[in-house]
Amino acid sequence: MSHGMDRVELNNDTAALGSAGTPDPEVVPKAQRRKFSAEYKERILAQADACTQAGQLGALLRREGLYRSHLATWRRQRMQFGLAGLAPRKRGPKPDPQAAEIARLQRENERLLGRLRRAENIIEVQKTVAQLLGAPLDQTESDEQP
Repeated sequence: MSHGMDRVELNNDTAALGSAGTPDPEVVPKAQRRKFSAEYKERILAQADACTQAGQLGALLRREGLYRSHLATWRRQRMQFGLAGLAPRKRGPKPDPQAAEIARLQRENERLLGRLRRAENIIEVQKTVAQLLGAPLDQTESDEQP
């Protein structure tokens, strides 16, 4: 009974080897996700809706290399959003609508903090120059001591 297992293992081993018994150097490219245009989806849906006889829909799917789930998804998108729903959408996490505003406010905050540091440095220099020259500085309400 173990003979069948040996043959299967040998067949799998020889399938990975070339005709001369050396490993096949061909690198199989990574599969890429297919992208379908809205026009293509609409055309295929129209053809699928026109299929009335047994086997026509299966032949259409085989010819186009599609699955029934494609049709179901595209029909659902068409019902919910119309033709605009069939347009390809960007994959991945959607950007946070507040993220741009938060980033803008953070940049503005950094810019204003830099201006504040420069203004404080200028005031310190002015105080130092006034002390060196012996000129009295005008006291403001916040600087006055009771």
